[in-house]
Amino acid sequence: MRKFIFLLTILLGAPQLCAQESNFTPLAQDANIWQTLKYDAKSAFGGFKHSITAPVRWQGDDFLTAVSVITATSMFTALDQSARNYFVEQEPNAPGVLKEFGWYFGSPQNFFMVSGGIYGFGLLTKNEKVRKTGVLIIASAATSGLFQTFFKTAVGRARPDDFTGPFEFEPFKGTARYHSFPSGHTILSISMAHSIAKQFDNIWVKSGIYALGSIAPVSRLWDDAHWVTDIVLGAAISIAVVDSVDNYLFGSRRYENAYQNRHRISWRFTAGYNTVGLVGTF
Repeated sequence: MRKFIFLLTILLGAPQLCAQESNFTPLAQDANIWQTLKYDAKSAFGGFKHSITAPVRWQGDDFLTAVSVITATSMFTALDQSARNYFVEQEPNAPGVLKEFGWYFGSPQNFFMVSGGIYGFGLLTKNEKVRKTGVLIIASAATSGLFQTFFKTAVGRARPDDFTGPFEFEPFKGTARYHSFPSGHTILSISMAHSIAKQFDNIWVKSGIYALGSIAPVSRLWDDAHWVTDIVLGAAISIAVVDSVDNYLFGSRRYENAYQNRHRISWRFTAGYNTVGLVGTF
């Protein structure tokens, strides 16, 4: 309940803070590292506030996307048990290197070491595009992490085992056993993959980055730590939040050089009779 109140406080107070953010002073070309760090920290916080309050600004298409995500997640519940059986059977033959990579890449401590390394490289080399990528990753992960913490506790879904099915819930129980929905490893790995993939136009490079980002979610299924719907919602949250933060950074003109010749892919979920999909519009 305290986490819910904290989230509600941010939602109520952030619009006024966002309004103040509209008037900003561009970073001077001769700015030192400390000045640049403060500028980027303000950018990350602005992206965090923008994405947290995004539902307040939703319009018709946004509500349609939200309904599609909910519908798709609900439809995948029919596959939860059979998918779990399949991945458990495949686990003994799963490549050990992929399982280890998925675990370490999606764990919070390693995630923030990598994202901090990306940003630090951009800061030290004065590379605006790399700095912006680091800011995008960090702000997106902070937002997704807040949503994840609330949903995991509020929903209280049991993790897979041989005694319970995909429909056992203990809301606000607060134990790891009932923290399955959504997948935290998926949220972190997809947030990073989507943030980095946005910086490239080559479809093959993008595909390779998304393939690496998908290893952590799949490894969690091999480890019998999550249901498929945990993965689906985690990916949906990540994509939505990264796009929201990216739109803020682009619209606020805080990294104009990094967004030159920008080619975006707008993702949306679709769901219908016998159809569930993720559509990217170039």
